[in-house]
Amino acid sequence: MTDPIESNCKGNLIASTRHPLGQNQAEFWDGAALLAEQERVFQICHGCRRCVSLCHAFSTLFDLIDASPTRAVDGVAKADYARVTEQCRLCDLCHQTQCTRTSSHPGSLDFPHLMLRAKALRFRERGAPQAARILARSREVGRLASTPGVAPVVNAASRNSGARKLLERTLAVHAEARLPTCHAPTARPRLKHLRSGGLSWAAGRTRGRLAIFAPCSCDHSAPTVVDDLMAILTHNAIPTRLVERASCCGMPRLELGDLDTVREYKETNIPQLAQMVRDGWDLTAAVPSCVLMFKQRLPLMFPDDAEVALVRDAFFDPFEYLVERRRAGLLNTQFRNPLGKVVWHAACHQRVQKIGQKTREILELVPGTEVVAIERCAVHDGTHGPKRDTYAQARALGRPVERRVAEVDPAYLTSDCPRAAEHIAHRVDDRAAAAHPLSLLRQAYGI
Repeated sequence: MTDPIESNCKGNLIASTRHPLGQNQAEFWDGAALLAEQERVFQICHGCRRCVSLCHAFSTLFDLIDASPTRAVDGVAKADYARVTEQCRLCDLCHQTQCTRTSSHPGSLDFPHLMLRAKALRFRERGAPQAARILARSREVGRLASTPGVAPVVNAASRNSGARKLLERTLAVHAEARLPTCHAPTARPRLKHLRSGGLSWAAGRTRGRLAIFAPCSCDHSAPTVVDDLMAILTHNAIPTRLVERASCCGMPRLELGDLDTVREYKETNIPQLAQMVRDGWDLTAAVPSCVLMFKQRLPLMFPDDAEVALVRDAFFDPFEYLVERRRAGLLNTQFRNPLGKVVWHAACHQRVQKIGQKTREILELVPGTEVVAIERCAVHDGTHGPKRDTYAQARALGRPVERRVAEVDPAYLTSDCPRAAEHIAHRVDDRAAAAHPLSLLRQAYGI
């Protein structure tokens, strides 16, 4: 009989299995147990090195090993393990697309969960820098910056060199990084009373009524994306409404290792979302990070919570939802406007949902449209790309994406992650207009 681990290593014949995070177990918070598990996993990674070009966490690990006296993991100082953790952005791509040791066998590994465990232990013991804490409070910061009368001042300051240097010193945001534009009113006040009616027609896994969770980033700095999604759904006769009392999904705090605040957000969001599901609504959000949080991250943190599971099973990526409707013949495909050549950057948090290239599938239905996909990290990751200490590194790691955009020379540059699209556009001197795929689809419909 073939050994399960051997099968998985040679041909990845065993399905990838994701185990619960385990933050409620005492061993999770045991520093000695963490170091032992890091050493075990790092040894496996050292023997494989398949992920060497995936992100800086692995290149940092392998550089530490190669520079050690033994040229093995046992030669790396335990204190230096933190340098690997600092470089992990929890995109999950190593586990989902590269790792050959992700089966249910006892010898398997979950590199992203190990890094999250290390971040969580460090946060519990030492907290995080004040600047990082402030930037991770995306809902609160966005609400303040989008206050009527304040938003124009914030936007002007983001374009002022003196103000940007001050911001670099205080919040460690690089003076050259592009910052999001703040809007007032935001998406929630604009759309909270909007209800589109009509009959619900089930199709595939969808029930035909869709509630939109407004992500922090879209709510305050890209409210038109939420408006575009609402317009597209209404155009397709799908009853639509906005989730009324949403808190942050928790992804920015998760990336800090602040699991207690993630739990607080979950206890605010999940009860109302679960009730909406029981009332017959499916759920979506216009940013892949939020979708991933509800479809995977929270279920892995709270595997025994029935309401979390209920929300998980009803949550869809917007284009995943539209593809389900199209397969049942319920998607309006009468498009008025061609889009020309479009570069579509596949966001990491969308790729790890294992739904395929649904955005590309829908955009290619538009006559006169050519979609060129780029499946490589843009190295933005919320606050990682704009930060003073990681800006140069992010630029260097994202150059293959920049080169590809320059080669294609598209009419539009798009990504389901609005920040990633703006990040890439900034790097290529705005030679292509950055637009969300939902905005392009609305433009194609002519609505």
